[in-house]
Amino acid sequence: MQLRIPSICLLALALAGCQRQVKSELSTPSPTPLPQDTFVQAYFNQEPTSKYTDPYRNLTRLGDDLEQKIVEAIVSAQSTVDVAVQELRLPRIAQALVDRHKAGVKVRVIIENIYARSYSSYTDTEVEKLPKRERDRYADSLRLIDLNGDGQLSQSEIDQRDALAILLKAKIPLINDSADGSKGSDLMHHKFVIVDGQRLVVTSANFTMSDVHGDLSRPASRGNANSLLNIESSQLATLFTEEFNLMWGDGPGGKPDSKFGLQKLPRPPRSMTIGDTLITVHFSPTSSKLPWSQSSNGLIGKTLSSGTQAIDMALFVFSDQTLVDLLETSHLQGVKIRALIDPGFMYRSYSEGLDMLGVSLVDSVSAKKGKCKYEAQNRPWTSPMTTVGVPRLPPGDLLHHKFGLVDAKTAIMGSHNWTTAANTGNDETLLVVQNPIVAAHYQREFERLYTNAILGLPPAIQRKVDAQQKQCKSAGL
Repeated sequence: MQLRIPSICLLALALAGCQRQVKSELSTPSPTPLPQDTFVQAYFNQEPTSKYTDPYRNLTRLGDDLEQKIVEAIVSAQSTVDVAVQELRLPRIAQALVDRHKAGVKVRVIIENIYARSYSSYTDTEVEKLPKRERDRYADSLRLIDLNGDGQLSQSEIDQRDALAILLKAKIPLINDSADGSKGSDLMHHKFVIVDGQRLVVTSANFTMSDVHGDLSRPASRGNANSLLNIESSQLATLFTEEFNLMWGDGPGGKPDSKFGLQKLPRPPRSMTIGDTLITVHFSPTSSKLPWSQSSNGLIGKTLSSGTQAIDMALFVFSDQTLVDLLETSHLQGVKIRALIDPGFMYRSYSEGLDMLGVSLVDSVSAKKGKCKYEAQNRPWTSPMTTVGVPRLPPGDLLHHKFGLVDAKTAIMGSHNWTTAANTGNDETLLVVQNPIVAAHYQREFERLYTNAILGLPPAIQRKVDAQQKQCKSAGL
């Protein structure tokens, strides 16, 4: 199998630039580490008070090693490990699961069917048919497996670095969301690990290089901005095990009795006290036939509406109209609101960030047809904000967070993007964590991202808005 690897000269220049960046990062004075709660600890892969050595690029960089946190949880298992994650490509996690399996621990893994194949099993013809984004991800993953960089994958390299191949070779029980007899649910988007029915890891990160450490092809990358909670609670672990068992059914090779997506009966949010922390958990999806207030987005809306002082949000994508309408009410009542959205989604026609800025863009499909159709029920704010925008991120990285903060004491997090698709179609986790110590960690992460962010309406977007309005008016649409 051939790889297109950058020339030695270009790679050397990139590495030299990366070394300068790393030196600058590590020489900058770091803030004082925050205390952690006894039962609920928060970690961030771009955390400025921590540093670690990326085991795949051998870079010592700022941040918490989220892969190591997951590995530590798995290694601690004495009886059971259950993993539900959209994508699993990190070999240290795979090897930790294999080691526990060989030690007699019961290991079960659920992944999204789109990512259910090992990358080393793809043929050249199959790769050529992949969309460009998937081809790029494939090429980056091959660099991870190709230890000697010769463009060929040996069996030894596959056995050491291809995470899914490692799991399959060890006969780890594994299913995906086609185990219900369908072609797969909308998305099996969970990202959690349950250990011994006592310990939980809940994260916004997929178990991939790009979501945790950074892209191999971009030495300056630090990984898509993500968070992880480590939680000690048998009560909460029980709820997650119930969700896992619904999806698992009777496991690999059994009857198509797994339940994904809307096959699962709706369940209300459930709350519990863990030490000094009140946690509410809700699993998506919820049928659109049920009241929105009973859904995960409904829980987000209820939590946001409880804010009396400040609401901060760091979101990969924000496209739920009801949520942004609730935020406008809070805004008009004097609640201080700030929002950061990933640059790839901030300025799309369906982005509620545009509503907050007081503007609208024509639906992209309509625009291509020369028509002037706007998002249904779109409602730009009459009193726009200037505290919404996009963060400046290392090259190649995304804002992959899905968190909100209310009055600096409540954090909303999980795998759940603030979208209708996540709410009514995907298998998702949503946690509302009421604890000022945990919230302080998310507050620091938000402030880090907000510093030097690009806020307000960029001139290019304003010109696009003006041009569309002029075109639609002249066309009488």
